[in-house]
Amino acid sequence: MSDTQTTAGATGDAGEERGLRRSLGFRDLVVYGLLFIAPMAPVGVFGTLDARSHGAVALVYVVATVAMAFTAFSYAQMVRVVPQAGSVFAYARAGLGSGAGFVAGWMAMLDYLLIPAVAYLFSGIAMNALVPDVSRWVWTALAVVVTTLLNLWGVRTAARVGFLVLAMEVVVLLVFVVSAVVVLARDGAQRGWLSPLTGDGSQGAFTLSAVIGAVSIAVLSYLGFDAIASFAEEVTGGAHKVARAVLLCLALAGVLFVAQTYLVALLEPVSSAELAADPVKQGSAFYDAVDSSVGGWLHNLVAVSKAIGAAFAALAGQAAAGRLLFAMSRDRR
Repeated sequence: MSDTQTTAGATGDAGEERGLRRSLGFRDLVVYGLLFIAPMAPVGVFGTLDARSHGAVALVYVVATVAMAFTAFSYAQMVRVVPQAGSVFAYARAGLGSGAGFVAGWMAMLDYLLIPAVAYLFSGIAMNALVPDVSRWVWTALAVVVTTLLNLWGVRTAARVGFLVLAMEVVVLLVFVVSAVVVLARDGAQRGWLSPLTGDGSQGAFTLSAVIGAVSIAVLSYLGFDAIASFAEEVTGGAHKVARAVLLCLALAGVLFVAQTYLVALLEPVSSAELAADPVKQGSAFYDAVDSSVGGWLHNLVAVSKAIGAAFAALAGQAAAGRLLFAMSRDRR
């Protein structure tokens, strides 16, 4: 691994100490975290959440952010006590013993394997939809090769390229926000201005159980911010930077998710009751709302951003998996 060198760390067979080169700054950690989360993660699940929450989709993300804050705070505390690569593996091993660490490490490994696999596939499908002449498997393979080469090149190089991709995603999100605000100011909202927080009323009165049921799906949008803790041995300036990055990533993701779901809910011409009655519409609900209110050009822009963003979310997951395997193998687990 190009970023591995002899530093303070665990002891190997020959008695030497092995660790990781400290080359990441605070910004790099935030970039990795937001890449894995993806700034426009709600796009694919918006319709499902809108239907399940009776239209209170922005409130769903407010509650989900608060719920995930407990996990983020826990990671922030643990990374200060156990500033090692491996994240939950290192924490469980230090706090509960080697057996618990072994189980936690391999469970986390499933997370870091399956999420990138799905992200790569989504990237291929999305690009194929935009360029049908090229097979989705070609796009998927291209995404795997490019991101793997970047990770092999080195964590700093991957972080720099990731920053550019993240900036692109944020710009697209800002374009959406500005376009949505212009349309709302010009034409007004399709639903009540408070409906994304209180429900649209099409399925009856607002219920807390409907919101909580949707929250159980919405928390999937936050998967990945915990991966920042896997870089604890590669950050300069101490573990407190990792703790701050974990908390900041969650806060930024929460703001972005609430803002975009609030706006698209106001643009949504279909009621939550209609979405609930027709599950097929739920998957494309975000794009349908954008198409009907702003235009197809923004749909295509968001689709390209999501396709590229998914590949680089996989890059972050792949990097986190590498650190987890490094930590577990170093400890012979």
